[in-house]
Amino acid sequence: MKPYQTSKGIQMSGQVELTNPVDTSVGGMRGHLLRRGIHLSMIGIPYLYFSHGESVAEAIGVSLPQVVAGVVLIALLLEGVRLKIGLTVFGQRDYEANQVSALAWGAVGIGFVLLLVPEEAYAWPLIASLALGDPLMGELRRKEIPDRQVMIYATLLILAIWLVAVVQFGTPIWLAILLAPVCMISEWPRLTYIDDNATMLLIPLALVLLLEPFALMMA
Repeated sequence: MKPYQTSKGIQMSGQVELTNPVDTSVGGMRGHLLRRGIHLSMIGIPYLYFSHGESVAEAIGVSLPQVVAGVVLIALLLEGVRLKIGLTVFGQRDYEANQVSALAWGAVGIGFVLLLVPEEAYAWPLIASLALGDPLMGELRRKEIPDRQVMIYATLLILAIWLVAVVQFGTPIWLAILLAPVCMISEWPRLTYIDDNATMLLIPLALVLLLEPFALMMA
């Protein structure tokens, strides 16, 4: 189905509506800004994990993977309670009263990244691509920037993130060049019940898991 405009100027894809996020945010513009701020703050998660994760795990007497899994399970439990009562909090979208929220999907995606590729070479750029790339694309669309330009700008930003990882953490450069557009494309589907916070992490993560065994051969 080709995109079109409704009478309210809401662009439609073949999947779900592309709405102005401010209009659907609980709290309006302030709620939208809070949501964006939380999204950007996700870039601090790899720092906390790699710099303080082990000490936190030792302090509470469990392994680091158990800490990650426990946080995700708690997030899902709270999400289940929220859905049970149909609650939306300040900064959430109004439609999230009846479906798993973007925050919960993000917790699942980040949890899988840290459990399956707990290495700075991959965890840092995967999570940073979500934390910075997704808000950029959302704001460009909100300003009605053409899709082609949104894709180019987002890919350049995400590529810069992966190239920093190449320099800082030894991420294979060929994998970085491949995954930058994949991360961008993974944000694009407008699925009804799966948020792009999940697809932007889980799709590139699957590719990392499939291709990482070949990293030494390609070095």
